[in-house]
Amino acid sequence: MRILIEEHPYEATNEILKVVSELGPTISVGGTVSVGYVGYYYNTAIKDCVFILPKVLLDEDGKAFGKHDPKKIVHLESKENPLNEDERRFIYELSVWIYRAISVFKERNKESKIVLHERIAEIGHGQRRLSNTYLDILLSLEQFYKDNQDFFFFVIKNQHSGHNKINWTKTITHSQAFLQNGAPVYLNPVNKRRQVDFDEELMVIYFSILNHLHNEYGFPFDADCHYELISNQQFKSYMRGLGKARLQQIKYKYFSDKALELWDLCYAFFDEAQQILINTRQKEYLLVKSFEIVFEDIIDDLLGGRNDELPKELQAQPDGKQVDHLYRYKSLTETNNEKIYYIGDSKYYKRNTPIGKEALYKQFTYARNVIQWNLDLFLDESKTKEQSEERAKGTNILRDDVTEGYNIIPNFFISAKQQDLKMHSDIEWIDRDNKDFASRQFENRLFDRDTLLVCHYDVNFLYVVALYGRKNEGMKASWRGKVKAQFRSEIQTMLQEKYTFYAMTPREGVNSEDFLKTNFQQLLGKVFAPYNIDGQQQYYSLALDNDEKHNDENDLVLALIETGFYYKECALGTDPRTILKPVAQLSAVAASPSFLTMHHIQRYPNSHFLIGCYHSDEQLAWILGKNDKGTNLYNVRLKRRGEEAREGALPPTYLAGLDVKFVVLYRDGEENKNEYRVFHVHHHATMTEERMRQALYPNPEGNYFCFVFDEEVQLSLKIKLSDIIADAKAVPDYVEGMPVFKTGEEILKYI
Repeated sequence: MRILIEEHPYEATNEILKVVSELGPTISVGGTVSVGYVGYYYNTAIKDCVFILPKVLLDEDGKAFGKHDPKKIVHLESKENPLNEDERRFIYELSVWIYRAISVFKERNKESKIVLHERIAEIGHGQRRLSNTYLDILLSLEQFYKDNQDFFFFVIKNQHSGHNKINWTKTITHSQAFLQNGAPVYLNPVNKRRQVDFDEELMVIYFSILNHLHNEYGFPFDADCHYELISNQQFKSYMRGLGKARLQQIKYKYFSDKALELWDLCYAFFDEAQQILINTRQKEYLLVKSFEIVFEDIIDDLLGGRNDELPKELQAQPDGKQVDHLYRYKSLTETNNEKIYYIGDSKYYKRNTPIGKEALYKQFTYARNVIQWNLDLFLDESKTKEQSEERAKGTNILRDDVTEGYNIIPNFFISAKQQDLKMHSDIEWIDRDNKDFASRQFENRLFDRDTLLVCHYDVNFLYVVALYGRKNEGMKASWRGKVKAQFRSEIQTMLQEKYTFYAMTPREGVNSEDFLKTNFQQLLGKVFAPYNIDGQQQYYSLALDNDEKHNDENDLVLALIETGFYYKECALGTDPRTILKPVAQLSAVAASPSFLTMHHIQRYPNSHFLIGCYHSDEQLAWILGKNDKGTNLYNVRLKRRGEEAREGALPPTYLAGLDVKFVVLYRDGEENKNEYRVFHVHHHATMTEERMRQALYPNPEGNYFCFVFDEEVQLSLKIKLSDIIADAKAVPDYVEGMPVFKTGEEILKYI
């Protein structure tokens, strides 16, 4: 067996030229030869199998397994070859997994042109060659079943014929008879079954091997087996030597060519290094000329990324860029399993190859495109059906309208390494200084649209190739869950080494939105509202860069925050309610008048008062903050041009033109009690039906005009609410429950 390594430059010696003669490579100007394939082929010139290992086995110094010059391990059977027994066994195992990975890739990508495949791995009596490759043995075992169905049918039929016939001589001699109606009856008849069946034992061993190949390497095992197979525990003993010993004991019981051929195959499997005769009348090869494409498919399949559930614009982006890996998983900042898109790029490099500027630029561009796509869902009215469905899912956890901050986009590179000969499932930080990269416009603004981060991880090459080749969905799902959680946890750890995170909640009587808007420039990019918490209490996240050069700036920010908020350090992904207890704010229960700000109606002669009703305690709770943002607001139906008007709907131009300063709320049907609550209006906004549904409003229909409150207040004079509603109902076009608008001057008439 000959060993080459992908893309390694070999001196163009006669030996190397013979080994690569089947591939037809050209000699470079420097007198070297390199092979751009991964896989194996049989070379008729040297009458041996050549295996081309992936370049990830080379380190930065060009050494295989971290210590061997690739040109010294070309001839595996040579006495001068420095590979030890463990390294040789690793090559045998890797060869099978590479074969399985390429086979699975070919199944998943039937139109791909990168796989070159011609196979004749079978026992024959024509032109022959000697081989001791484990791969040849496994392929021959698999092919034998496909090519010898008649043989298996004949053996099974012959073994079971006569098993149910009774041996009357032995039955009468050894069994007790009972008389029934004058005739003898035997309860335990003796069958004509042989005591030792060597043909059956060979079949049991063979099918147990196929079962082992299925469990261990993912080879398909769809054979119609009529035997009780060797248990997995006992088969381990067969692998350790019992198999060879038992086969040697029963070898001379076989005479047919097919039985002897099957015995040879089974023995070669257990011996693993014995000679096996294989037909070589035509070339045999399984090669991939761009293994980076196979590696990308491996990672994408294992991470469960690209599929029909993901938006097409995010996978194949409008600027022509194609994202390698994309999946939804828990946000880095959220505690309630809100999903965000994770962006990944697989890098099939030699070990410790640095990430290039072009790759970094692409990865940052992927993230920018994801942000813009998400914003378009909420800003662009001309959306496709797919975009509308995405918007309805509430995917706008990327941007917060109050702080104008942006969530953190998890972004990563994943490359392969094989630093040792072991197979393990862990994903690790790449073992060099440049483990993460950043792109920013401003410093100390983590929650900024232009602040983007990329992390770099390594995955065990043998493990992912084997997991992909096995096609075991249960094992893949288990690893996928583990890796996604590990990515999230380690990115959070990396961020917390660079930034200090705080949870913030407004002090009593402080309107958080007003505070943030007043101090917008000082807090831009530092504050974000990631927490989707049901209730009125507002919580924010504050991130400050740990670099000493920002110490003075951070001290000023914390001093400013302290004037309007309570704050404490809070790790990413931690529920802020465990750090900061809720502070009393507006509630569905009316506050005592002694605690409310007094407003004199006389001061607002030209401003408008909105007198509106609510129908239930649940609706009042929604108005007073039991929505997705914890915002206190009152909604009015909007009448849009060209649409059939809903009852009580009003034109947006009319509503926007009113200078509404206060909303007076009463319970529908109880206006005669003259009981109401008054709220000061901070600003107004238009909300679509989809946004209202996202805000937990029950059964929204059409768009709404919303008046947003900042505090509950009291008026200097008591209003005769019943008279206002009675006069409104006297107007011909009045609709039951619709809002009534009065100026301050008009309100004074109802005192």
